[in-house]
Amino acid sequence: MKATFAPGSHRREVLGDDDVADGELEAMVARLWGVASVSLLDSEAEPVAYDVASILTGARTWVRGHADAGNGPRPFVLFVKRVHSWRHSPAFAQVPVEIREWAAAGVPWRAEPLVYASDLADRLPEGLTMPRALRVEEHPDETAVVWLEAVDADPVPWTADDSVHAARLLGRLAASPAVVPLAAIDPLPWHIQSFVDGRLAHTVLPGLHDEATWQHPAVSRHFGDLREALAATARHLDALAAEFAASRHLTAHGDACPNNLLRREGDPGFTVIDFGFWRPQPVGFDLSQLLVGDIQIGRQDVADLPERAAACVESYAAGLADEGLEVSLAEVRRSHAVSLMLFNGLPSLPTEMLQEEAGLVAAGGVTAEFRDAFDHWAEQRAGIARYALGVLAQTEPA
Repeated sequence: MKATFAPGSHRREVLGDDDVADGELEAMVARLWGVASVSLLDSEAEPVAYDVASILTGARTWVRGHADAGNGPRPFVLFVKRVHSWRHSPAFAQVPVEIREWAAAGVPWRAEPLVYASDLADRLPEGLTMPRALRVEEHPDETAVVWLEAVDADPVPWTADDSVHAARLLGRLAASPAVVPLAAIDPLPWHIQSFVDGRLAHTVLPGLHDEATWQHPAVSRHFGDLREALAATARHLDALAAEFAASRHLTAHGDACPNNLLRREGDPGFTVIDFGFWRPQPVGFDLSQLLVGDIQIGRQDVADLPERAAACVESYAAGLADEGLEVSLAEVRRSHAVSLMLFNGLPSLPTEMLQEEAGLVAAGGVTAEFRDAFDHWAEQRAGIARYALGVLAQTEPA
């Protein structure tokens, strides 16, 4: 949306209760520009076109307009994000009523507003930045609204070299003495067992153990040779979770996919966004989403995953060493293997597409386009599972 200059026009209804008074918006624009005060001339709000769902995000909105700091009209752009407890997400309706309180408690949500209200930006390693927060407001109903400066990022194609560079910076982030005081800023507790007892037990393992899953042509074609290995891993799930819990924990972004590492053409650094899962996690935890996040949304192909992963593991370990923390490559690789298997390897079966297909059948039929898409995603996700199983088998517990 390009703001058209219409003095006196203010169309921010889409913000609803997230909106602020014009005077507060003026104060935010003044802080954004580093001036004493501004006069708000016009403003409008529009939902951000963003198709990656998040159970912790309620709304993303652009607020654009013009203000005058004494030198005539000047445009401004702000990004407004509402975050919330999982209980506010539409996806929460799928959780059985009898376990909803337990389920909601198992997904902390306060990290993002707390991180943006902190001085993390001043503590990040060179090469990493984050948007500046202009207003952070938490509400008693387990929601928060964050007003941020807009990040001027370019749609630069992501390369293997970008992954390696990002891995080193994520290693520096993990080991940075300056960052560590904020690693556990979210006071809400989280433990791997809540993920095992929740996400894996209720949405992953039933499909893994359902014979109908394996009879589907796309699943049989791409996952058939992985069935026994995935089942064997599931039988040792408690041991994997215990190893995860006992491993060395360091600062982690929590969802360091390329989508959350914004760049500009010619700038080797990254602007980090989306801190909803920020907390201490096992060493190498952030490598998982860095490596497979773009595969999961169709922006990268799984074919070179093993090669990219090997280079990124080494680069991450080098980043740890940059900050004075020596961790063996074997420890980083094993910890990465365990995290990847729990969060991406075991959940790789396309059970949600099986459910979508069943809905299409009930509604009248499945198109050839859907079948092709299903086959493609099954192939890509089988590649993730194959790599996860391989690196887990090639490493040993510490």
